[in-house]
Parts: sequence; structure tokens; C-alpha cells
Amino acid sequence: MFLRATTRKKDGKEHRYYSVVENKRVSGGRVVQRHVLYLGEINSSQERAWRRSIEVLDESARATVTLALFAEDRCEAGAGDESVRLRLAQLRLERPRQWGACWLALKLWEQLELDQFWSERLAPTRKGTRFDQVLAVLVVYRLLCPGSEWRLHRHWFEHSALADLLGVDARLSDIHTLYACHDRLLEHKTALFDHLVNRWRDLFDASFDVLLYDLTSTYFESDPPAEDEDKRRYGYSRDHRPDCVQVVIALVVTPQGFALAYEVLAGNTADSTTLKDFLARIERQYGKARRVWCMDRGIPTEEVLAQMRGADPPVQYLVGTPKGRLTRFEKALLDLPWQVARPEVKVKLLAHDDELYVFAESRDRVAKERSMRRRQLKWLWARLNKLSTMQLTRDALIHEAGGGQDQGSRSLAPARYQGGRVCR
Repeated sequence: MFLRATTRKKDGKEHRYYSVVENKRVSGGRVVQRHVLYLGEINSSQERAWRRSIEVLDESARATVTLALFAEDRCEAGAGDESVRLRLAQLRLERPRQWGACWLALKLWEQLELDQFWSERLAPTRKGTRFDQVLAVLVVYRLLCPGSEWRLHRHWFEHSALADLLGVDARLSDIHTLYACHDRLLEHKTALFDHLVNRWRDLFDASFDVLLYDLTSTYFESDPPAEDEDKRRYGYSRDHRPDCVQVVIALVVTPQGFALAYEVLAGNTADSTTLKDFLARIERQYGKARRVWCMDRGIPTEEVLAQMRGADPPVQYLVGTPKGRLTRFEKALLDLPWQVARPEVKVKLLAHDDELYVFAESRDRVAKERSMRRRQLKWLWARLNKLSTMQLTRDALIHEAGGGQDQGSRSLAPARYQGGRVCR
């Protein structure tokens, strides 16, 4: 272990940055360096302090081999006794590693035949780098202990048994290799989903006649990009961060959680403009079939729904009904009898044109919203009692009362029934 210095020139001055680096010997007699700790910029006085602190540590350890942070201060080991003695009372556990979970994850990898799939598409490089194994490490890491590639490089790979299970060494977790692996995957996206669908069908007899379609977003605390083709844009923020640029992620999954397609869209993409492309993509990739699409009310437009009903074969759907349309059918729904869907849920069914409107009432949902309103009423009552004891002017009292009303207005709204539309 030693300090590695990196020199940079900034504003006409020369700066030296230090990092703690560890040498690890890998196959072929090569030595790779593992980044252990970044120390930042160290001046000459701090450098001398580091040297003295390491010397004190070595003296207290009374070791025959001195390992300093600086390579030039490393001492050669002296000749010692070649015999090996075991003291059972002093045996201790060192470098424990995660084995069972890693073994099971690799077995799942093999059951899905992803080892064969990627070995055919990610050939070894001229330097012998097996990117198919690098990808297996990344997938196992995401499955067992999700985190950044930097954490995988610095900590997790060394504390797992993947090196032994795959027959590799620390070179596989080099930080540059981990980052470079992602660039090789996108071109195989369509082939990967085709392969996974076939494996899910063979292993679990999975059917893909019901599809769940939804969108989410993730934001970046960064400056807006200057490039026009960059997808990071300002848009409607589901995370309540309109000050940050974001991207929109669209995903199609089955009720069992099997992903069939996804797409990363620009952050200013409207939800209602995405469904048409995904309908064509699923049909092009998996063929025509009588599928049922389940979506939120804000995703489809009336034009797209009409196209789905007129398709050959018709594409069925279950989608939330806009509140305005539900109000239009209020009188007709009031005259209909309730039907019990299950003990806690009652529904009313209204057929109109080619659609069936489902009006549902959940007993548990009603009780939950009543509890929420009751809790907010208690808070407002306590707030009014507190204001009555305060010496405030008329304007200040109105301002304080208005602030409490704003906080409680959402939960004080009446409990709403849920309505949906089904293509018959």
C-alpha cells in the first residue's frame, strides 16, 4: 500500500493530489492498482505528518516488515523461520466473504442462460477482458447489494466470493472496466428482451396477455445540458423537484413483474404522447395478440383508445376514467344497483358505446380517508386553540389561519370513489 501522487496545473499553479493505492497481483504476473482512499491535496507539512504517523504505527506494531504509505519508504523483509506452526487457541477469522448469495445469483444467471447469451455477444478483448463475466458481476451486485460501480470496485467485490466462483481475480473489478461494460450493452437490448421472454415462457409458462404500462422519472442535481440531443430536460416532476433536470422512464411489465420493454425519454415528454409508440413496439417485437393494457388515466388519449378498439385484433384496455367524464355519468350511475366484487369492494357497471365503466367503492379506502380527515381536523382544532391564546393583529390572525387551512385542505377533501374504463 502506498500513496500515488497526481499532478495537475490549475490557474497557473501546480497542485499535487494524493490517493492511497494498493497493489494486487493478478493472472499473468500483472499487477493492478486498487484505489483505497482519496486524500485530496496535501502540502509538504502534511506529507511529513503522514510519514511520522506511519512510523509510529510501525514501531508500536513491532513488525519485521515496515509498510509505509510511500513506496520509497518500503523496507525489504528479512529472512525468517521457514517452518509453519499452528496455534489453535489463536486462530481467528480473516477476510470473511459473501458466498451463498453469490452462488445462488450465478445459478439464476445460468438458469436464464444469460451466460451463453452474453458470451456470444461480448467476446474477450485483445487484453483478455471477459466483459460477459464483468456483466455477471454487475448484475449480481445489483441483485444482492445495489450501489455504485465505485463502491463495487473499492469494497464489495473484495468481500464477495465472486472471484473464486468465476475463477477470476481483482482485474475484473477495475473501475474503468466496470464503466466500459455499460457501453457495450445497448445494441443488444432488443435481442435481450426476446431471449428473456422465451426463457420466462419455458421456465414459468408465463403468458403476456395482460400488460402494465406506467412512467416514472429521475432527476439530476446538475446544470442543464448544452447539447440538443441530451435527454435531461426540465419537465413535470413527480419527485417535486421542478428546479432539476430529469429524464422520463417508460416501462411495460407483466403482472408477475417480468419486464417486456423500457425506454428512457426526454424529461419534458408528456405521458399522453408515449403510448402509441409502445403499442407498435410490443406488436412488432412480440406479434399481434389479444392483450389487455392497464394504465393510469393520464396516459392514453381518446384518439389512441379509439385506435386500440379498432385494431385487428382489438387491443383491450383497463384505464382510469377522467373525473370530468365520471361526472357526466353520475346520474346514470346513481340509479344502478351495487354489486359485490369481494367482501370489501362494491362496484357499479355501466355499459356505454364500446366501453364498460366500472365505479368502485372500497370499504377500507373509505375508512382510511375518514381517518385522515379526522386527524387533520384534530390538528386544525388544536391550531385554532393555540391562535386564540396569541396576541395577534387582525391581519396576522388571518395570515396564520390561512396557513393552517392550506395545510389541511388536501386531506379534508371528501372521500372519492374510483372509476375505470374497460374496452369490451
